[in-house]
Amino acid sequence: MEDNASAPSGPAAAGLTGPAAAAAANAVTDDGRPGHLLGAADIRRIAASAGISPTKKFGQNFVIDPGTVRKIVREAGVEASTHVMEVGPGLGSLTLAILETGATMTAVEIDPPLAERLPHTVAEFMPEAADRLTVVLHDALTIQPADVPQFADGEPFRLVANLPYNVATPIVLTLLERFENLDSFLVMVQKEVADRLAAAPGSKIYGTPSVKLAWYGTAERAGVIGRNVFWPAPNVDSALVRFRRHTAGADGDAPGAGYDPAERRDVFALIDAAFGQRRKTLHAALKKMVPAAAFEAAGINPTRRGETLTIDEFVRLAHAVRTVAEAPADDAGTVAETTAEGAVSESTVA
Repeated sequence: MEDNASAPSGPAAAGLTGPAAAAAANAVTDDGRPGHLLGAADIRRIAASAGISPTKKFGQNFVIDPGTVRKIVREAGVEASTHVMEVGPGLGSLTLAILETGATMTAVEIDPPLAERLPHTVAEFMPEAADRLTVVLHDALTIQPADVPQFADGEPFRLVANLPYNVATPIVLTLLERFENLDSFLVMVQKEVADRLAAAPGSKIYGTPSVKLAWYGTAERAGVIGRNVFWPAPNVDSALVRFRRHTAGADGDAPGAGYDPAERRDVFALIDAAFGQRRKTLHAALKKMVPAAAFEAAGINPTRRGETLTIDEFVRLAHAVRTVAEAPADDAGTVAETTAEGAVSESTVA
């Protein structure tokens, strides 16, 4: 069940304002850690002193409620041993909440003034955590592992972020593609985007983002965030999405568990084509990519629509296309019959 956080939390929920709110934001947490987090007054002061204004270009809406960022960190399961990447740290609200746990983190920020200001904010509000923060000035959509050597050791890391709503889905998919050791994330996105990322096959909102994310792992909604905890307040509601990546050991033959870039490209090409003409049947949408023998080989009815296929079925179809293409013409029927029998057997076992 989702925890609806549309009502104010933290100092705001208690009806505190001014000095009382600031005191609550900097109170000691339940486990004894000092909580030097940012409230609304802090955010506006920092922005004014640095000459920073939220911009639509970068989709900037800064969280002004300590309770909300603590909720995000709690839902993400961040601990002192966690290595965290944050994309779009803004003025540092979530950054401080992550550092409060004792975690080590790298913040990736595209806006130069914000990237320059962030270390100063941490030094002011949580100086003991300054050496656990690295700030990288970069666009998350173009970042490569070489740009963040902090994650080059292959050890698992976690993405925890209030993502810019206009590019949230591309950022998530890009990072999963480029960083094999990104094993989980908890991100705040526009509510409609969260619904699509976690959607199941057959629903109206199931689409390209849903099935591509399913290639990498499993996603679920983790809560709703109201508009009143942001500055400026957005015109949409927000939600949290929790994700866990498939691993070869734990998830066996799950798509994406054994990282194969060539296979991913083939599968994603079918997904793009199938949802590019969403209302058409697979036969019509994929007629230039999938021969009839491949549908038969995969055990998939070509009169279905792409929105009904699971990621496993897209993978099976991609495999069938490759198998049929590699088989001699005289053997195509035999290949289709053999593969289809395998698909039926696999379905029965499942």
